[in-house]
Amino acid sequence: MRLDGKVALVTGAAQGFGWGIARALGQAGARVCATDVNTEELAYSHQGYEDDGSEFLLRRLDAGNPEDFNQVVHELVDRWGRLDVLVHAGVVMPLVKFEYTSLQSARRQLDICLGGIIYGTRAVWDVMKNQGGGHIIGIASGSSFRGYVDEVIYCAGKHGVEGFVKALAFEASPYNIALNTIGPGKPIKPTGVGQSEVDRMSDEETAGWTNPIDLGKAFVWLANQPPSRYTGLRFDAGPIIDTIAAEGWDFEFTPEKVTPYADDVLARFHWQANYGKE
Repeated sequence: MRLDGKVALVTGAAQGFGWGIARALGQAGARVCATDVNTEELAYSHQGYEDDGSEFLLRRLDAGNPEDFNQVVHELVDRWGRLDVLVHAGVVMPLVKFEYTSLQSARRQLDICLGGIIYGTRAVWDVMKNQGGGHIIGIASGSSFRGYVDEVIYCAGKHGVEGFVKALAFEASPYNIALNTIGPGKPIKPTGVGQSEVDRMSDEETAGWTNPIDLGKAFVWLANQPPSRYTGLRFDAGPIIDTIAAEGWDFEFTPEKVTPYADDVLARFHWQANYGKE
């Protein structure tokens, strides 16, 4: 499945899930701007994109800064003429109990996790409207549904991203802009471990982690769908890539094939179909 002619912007792309997503989109033929606030790790990823033969840019972007989004989006549109996919994977996740969390830390976490998708969406909104559509994708996790000790602010942010996607999907639909979230759906590298550190680890140390480039194929699949087909939904990359491996890219859609939370997908379909009628 190809994304030739498409342009994608990925935040949090210096390492981990965001890095794998950006690489997968590039390998599928998209022009990719990979961004991160960690310029050292971001520079380290340069060789991988070159080895893929991808057309890419690496740019510093602080997901908690709206002006950074505006500047990068402006540059991409000037350079490539469009922007089809925004993936917000940037996040900070300090593991600390709420009573020891400073207000400054709480604001920073929320500004990146939830603020990032809001700022990014605002920056790409008119571009996608004027070109006739696009995909905006946030990152989901178990924290999007549940609560965890030492992750209070992170969980609040992830819950907020789901609410943003659910609600804005209605307003974006007339413009053919889809909003969704995708979780990893399989074990991945811990957030605090850098990509350069991973490359120095033994196979035994990383054996339990799924290659994030493989998981990134789920984003390639979703970016290939017409924006009007799926919006306001939460998917998971693990089940999607397993389904692709078993049935091919053009598999017949059922909720069970794209997430372990099939009931949630059905509930969202029902809400969308009956919004304002019940």
